[in-house]
Amino acid sequence: MRTECILPTIALMTLAWTLTCPGLTAGDEIATRPNIVFFLTDDQNHTTLGCAGDSVMQTPNIDALAKSGTRFSQATVSHSICWVSRTTLMTGLTGRTYGQPGNRELARAEAVEMLVSDHLRNAGYRTGYFGKWHAKMPKGFVREDHFDEFEAISRNPYYKKQTDGSVVHETDLIIDRGIEFLRNQTSDQPFALNLWFNAGHAEDGDRRPGVGHFSCPNPNSDQYAEHVFDRPIVDDVESFDALPDFLKTTINRERYFWRWDTPRKYQTNMRAYYRMISGIDAGIGRFMDTLRAKGLDKNTIIIYSADNGYYMGNRGLAGKWSHFEESIRVPMIIADLRNDKASSTSEALVQNLDIPATMLDYAGINVPEAYQGSSLRGLVEKTEDDRAFREATFHEHFAVRNRIPAWEGVRTHQAKYAKYVDDDYEFLHDLESDTNELVNLARTEEASGLLESMRSRTQGFLNNYGGSLHPPSQSFSKSTEPHPEAAAAVTAPVRKDGWHRLFDGKSLRGWTGDAKYWSVEDGAITGVADGTLKRNHFICWKGNTVQNFELKIKVKLTAGGNSGIQYRGRMRPDIGLDSVSGYQCDVVANVPEYNGMLYQ
Repeated sequence: MRTECILPTIALMTLAWTLTCPGLTAGDEIATRPNIVFFLTDDQNHTTLGCAGDSVMQTPNIDALAKSGTRFSQATVSHSICWVSRTTLMTGLTGRTYGQPGNRELARAEAVEMLVSDHLRNAGYRTGYFGKWHAKMPKGFVREDHFDEFEAISRNPYYKKQTDGSVVHETDLIIDRGIEFLRNQTSDQPFALNLWFNAGHAEDGDRRPGVGHFSCPNPNSDQYAEHVFDRPIVDDVESFDALPDFLKTTINRERYFWRWDTPRKYQTNMRAYYRMISGIDAGIGRFMDTLRAKGLDKNTIIIYSADNGYYMGNRGLAGKWSHFEESIRVPMIIADLRNDKASSTSEALVQNLDIPATMLDYAGINVPEAYQGSSLRGLVEKTEDDRAFREATFHEHFAVRNRIPAWEGVRTHQAKYAKYVDDDYEFLHDLESDTNELVNLARTEEASGLLESMRSRTQGFLNNYGGSLHPPSQSFSKSTEPHPEAAAAVTAPVRKDGWHRLFDGKSLRGWTGDAKYWSVEDGAITGVADGTLKRNHFICWKGNTVQNFELKIKVKLTAGGNSGIQYRGRMRPDIGLDSVSGYQCDVVANVPEYNGMLYQ
């Protein structure tokens, strides 16, 4: 049985020693050890897979992995934010443990001296890493030193221009690198490959619904175009208003207005988000085809998961970060392709914290004593019982503490407890009778015994994992009003005169367009063409959608030139990534009667 109190307090000296002396299981032969492939997505709600019961989501290749392996329906992360979760996956340690006491987000040098990849490489594995690298490492840390092959591939933008002039989405680029890695694989050693995607993370700096905010590998796809998505079950004013004030004004609420606040925006962004996940699935299909063509599939372990969950308008929120199920639960699948077993679903309380130990266990490497997770191999092979695996999981959030409320707590099969430490506010939910977590039992007399028990469990974890958080170094700054009067208020600050300035007069920050035609000259956005263009080329503001607005703009045209300002624009990726359609107001040099003409 795994419980919350089986690990001793970790001293720094012990941590450094155990991470460098893992040892090898006796009798293992290098060549017969299984290959390991780890697919990691970003910002994926645990429900958004066909195999998880989503009848709309099209993920046939990921579903096929679930059919040949185990899907963990209760999988969670210990910390719901990109860089802490991803560092946990490399170290086997919670953020509270691997981080520096005064700055938990920054890893201590001794905690990241030996990553999981180093243990694998020391045991004879060829290691590769392609994709999102988002970790806050100490000075002197060189990420390339920890893998045989490494390439960080980021978003911003998602569409990458290649040397041949083509444009490739980062999902496909990561898969391409993984396929190349396979093609160079020899038969005399196993490999461990990490393909860590940026999708389905929204492009925070580009809030154009659909093509900008959620960018899929095929922008011309009509996948999901005809489907009308239902709003979340918990998507009403009452559930939002029931939240404490500090959750109503945080980033979770600000970003709601970036992507989910209007019916049209919700449908556009949901379709695009689903295309992003389906794009990952298509890439995994290409990868699996190559794995089979190379004859490597029969000796490979596949792991699929996400770095954190995702709110899709639930409770009037966006993003992740807080304690509700949508934030901390993630999809997780482990498929041992060596064994032709029927698919299964495990309800064990597993975490991202367990994946490093699982990888080492499958590789025949002794799991370091400092690791705080446990191997999931026994659950996959049905030698361990789901309910006996672990009684409780620990969860926390301390990153970006000046804008995201810090909290800590535990989750069992029956209940969840969370304390927001800087606000002295507690939540207690009965997960069996209140699956949507709408009722807070923390201040009820009938739940006082359960509350005290969950507090005690939490303290047990804190004692083992690094103690209490230091007091915050900055005062908290709210991100938005609960119900802002104007959507632009969450993108550009309102000036004293009540106007938003969308152009800073110096750069194209906040705008997107082909640099061949657009630049800033003499304090003005300047478009230049030589008269040979066969279609319009637009420059688009990437900020939040603005409604019910007045527009003040100064336009200067050269002789014979014209300019159009478009309203109610709809992105047209079938024409180009910077093209829109809608109502247009023209300003035309030398033809005054055309000025202000509005047409569609």
